[in-house]
Amino acid sequence: MKKLAFLSVSILLMVSCEDNSKDTKKDMAITYPETKKVDTVNNYFGVEVKDPYRWLEDDRSAETEAWVKAENETTFEYLNKIPYRDALKERLSKLWNYEKIGAPYKEGDYTYYSKNDGLQNQYVIYRYKTGEDPSTASLFLDPNTFKEDGTISLGGMSFSKDGKTLAYAISEGGSDWRKILVMNAETKEIVEDTLRDIKFSGMSWYKNEGFYYSSYDKPEGSELSAKTDQHKVFYHKLGTPQKEDQLIYGGSADEKHRYIYGNVTEDNHYLILSPRESTSGNKLLIKDLTTPNSDFQTILDNTESDSYIIENEGSKLFLVTNRNAPNQKIVTVDAANPAPENWVDFIPETENVLSPSSAGGYFFANYMVDAVSKVLQYDYDGKLVREVELPGIGSAGGFGAKKEEKELYYSFTNYVTPGSIYKYDIAYGTSELFNKPAIDFNPEDYESKQVFYKSKDGTEIPMIITHKKGLELNGNNPTILYGYGGFNISLTPSFSIANAIWMEQGGIYAVPNLRGGGEYGKAWHDAGTKMKKQNVFDDFIAAAEYLIDNKFTSSKYLAIRGGSNGGLLVGATMTQRPDLMQVALPAVGVLDMLRYHTFTSGAGWAYDYGTSEDNKAMFEYLKGYSPVHNVKEDVQYPATLITTGDHDDRVVPAHSFKFAAELQAKQTGTNPVLIRIETDAGHGAGTPVSKTIEQYADIFGFTLYNMGFEKLPNETK
Repeated sequence: MKKLAFLSVSILLMVSCEDNSKDTKKDMAITYPETKKVDTVNNYFGVEVKDPYRWLEDDRSAETEAWVKAENETTFEYLNKIPYRDALKERLSKLWNYEKIGAPYKEGDYTYYSKNDGLQNQYVIYRYKTGEDPSTASLFLDPNTFKEDGTISLGGMSFSKDGKTLAYAISEGGSDWRKILVMNAETKEIVEDTLRDIKFSGMSWYKNEGFYYSSYDKPEGSELSAKTDQHKVFYHKLGTPQKEDQLIYGGSADEKHRYIYGNVTEDNHYLILSPRESTSGNKLLIKDLTTPNSDFQTILDNTESDSYIIENEGSKLFLVTNRNAPNQKIVTVDAANPAPENWVDFIPETENVLSPSSAGGYFFANYMVDAVSKVLQYDYDGKLVREVELPGIGSAGGFGAKKEEKELYYSFTNYVTPGSIYKYDIAYGTSELFNKPAIDFNPEDYESKQVFYKSKDGTEIPMIITHKKGLELNGNNPTILYGYGGFNISLTPSFSIANAIWMEQGGIYAVPNLRGGGEYGKAWHDAGTKMKKQNVFDDFIAAAEYLIDNKFTSSKYLAIRGGSNGGLLVGATMTQRPDLMQVALPAVGVLDMLRYHTFTSGAGWAYDYGTSEDNKAMFEYLKGYSPVHNVKEDVQYPATLITTGDHDDRVVPAHSFKFAAELQAKQTGTNPVLIRIETDAGHGAGTPVSKTIEQYADIFGFTLYNMGFEKLPNETK
C-alpha cells in the first residue's frame, strides 16, 4: 500500500436558528482527511463491485491507525467549537450523579447487589449476610480497580452451587473476548490461574466442582476482526489448568455451530446444550449428569425453532418454544422421551409474545402487549394464580429466583420513570418498593403516548412518543427518532438519563416498534429479515413521515439514531431518503452488507440478513440497500456523526470507516460528515460512565447545532 496521504478540504458550514427573531449563521471550517482509494474489486455471480476502501479493514496496520487519528482530530476540532457542548456535558454529569442499585440476589450465605454511587465508571458489587440488616453491606468486588480509566469491565459472574466460589469474566477495552478469574467468595482471594480467550460465554456450575463455558479457537490474524465460527463448550474442573479443560461439544469437522451454550439445571441433574448456526433457531440436547458417562440425548435435531429448558422437576422438563407457536408457549415432556411429538402444552400460546421465568416454585409469564408488560403467575400444575399488579404502564423484568426462595425482586421502568426495584412476596402476590432512585428529574413534567401509524404496505406499526407536557405541535421541535428492527429484539419502554437531558431541552424522543423485532413474535421478526428487510426501512421512514405530518417536528428538526443493526437502519434510511432528516446518527453499524459475514461472528447473522454468497438474487438485494454501496455522487446527505469503537469485535469498525470515507468523498453541500472513533471501547457493553457522558454530549451537541440552534433550546425561549 502507498503511504496514506491527507488533503485539506475546507467546507463552509452555515446553520441557522429559526427560534431567534432573525436567522443567525456561523461559519465552521472542516478539514477532512482525503482517504486513499485502492483497486480492489469483488466478484459476485459475475458482477464486479469495487471496494476502494478495503484497506481500512486491516485494524492492525499503521495506515489505518493514522487514518483513525486524522479523522478523530477532524471530528473533535469541529465538536470542540460547539458553544454548548460543555454545558451539555455538565448537565449530563449532574443528572447522572445519583445512586443506582440493582436487584438483590442470594448466593450461599449472602445477598448480593450492584451499586453505582453516581459517576463511578463501573458498577460495584456489595453483599451482606442474608437475614441481617442491608445497611451492614460491604464491598465485595470493585471493577473500577481493574484499570484506572475504567476500560476493563466486569463481563459476568457465576457462583458455585454452595455460593463459596465465584467465577467472573472481565472484558478489556470493550472487546467480546473475555478472561475468567476464579475467586474464593469468603476470602476474596483469586484461587486459580486466569482462563483466557473466551468469547460469547456464560459460566454454568456443576455442583461446586467446576463450570461449563464456551469459546472459539484463537483466530489467525487479528482477534478483533478475524472470522470466528466454530464455537465449543468446555468443562473446567477447579484446581486444574485450562489446557486440561475437557471439550464437551463442538469442534467436529462434519458439524459446525457458531454459538453453543451449556447450562446445568438448578438441581445438578442435567446439562443442556443449545447449538446454533445463527442468532435465531437452535438444536437442543440433554445429558443426565447423575448417570456416569451418559451420552447426550437429542430433543431437537434442527434449528427451525427457538427452544430452551426453563425448569425441571426431576425428569419432568418445562420447555419454552416457538415451535408451531410464533408467540412462544411452555410445554412439558419427560426427559426419557423428550422428542417434540411427546410435548404437552403447559402454558399455551396467546396473541401476545411470552417471555417466562421461574421463581419460588412458580412460573411468571411476562407478556408484551403492544410492547408493554403484563405478568401472570402460574403454579407447577399450570393453574393461573394471579396477575401481578405492576406499578404502572411500562417494562417489568427480573421475575427470577431459586426454587426455594419466598421472595423475588423485579424492576420497573418506562420512558419517564427511572428504573425502580420492587420486592415481591411470591406466595401472597404483594409488591413493596425496595429502591427508588433519587434523581433530579420529575416524571410528572413529561408524558408518553403510544400511536399506531401505517407503513408503506399498510401494516400498522406502534410507536411511543415522549416529551414535555404542553409541547406545542408546530413542527419546530428537535426530535430523535430511534429504531432497531432486527434479531427478534424488542424495544420496550425504559428510562434513559441521556434521553431525559434531550427532553429537558424540549426534545421529542420517538421509538417505533419496527418489523424485524420481537414485539409481535416470530412472524413479526421474519417480516423484517432477508428479502423482506426493506420492510424495516419502510417502517422507519413512515414513522418519520408520521412525526412530520402531525407537526411533532419537521425534516429540519429531525434526527434519526440507532446502533448495531440500528446503525444499518440509519445508514439505509439516510441513503434512501436523505431529504427526510437533518441529522443522522449511525452507531457501531452493520454498513457493508456484502462483507459483514466475513468478520468475527458476522456469519451468524445470516438468518436476518442472508449473505452475498447465498445466490445472485440475495446478493442483488443486499447490494440494493447496503449503505456503503449506496452513497451517491451529487447528493446532499444529512449532517452525519458516525460513532464506533476501535475495539468493537462484534460489528468491526471497518463498517463505519468505509461508510465515512464514502460519504466524505461524495457529500454535496455544507452538511458535515464526521466519524467519532472511541479508543479502548467496543460495541457498547462495559463502556465507562465518563466516556458515555462525553459521547452523549458530543452526539446531542452535534445534533442541536446542525438543527440550527446557536444556543441550547431552553435558552432561546
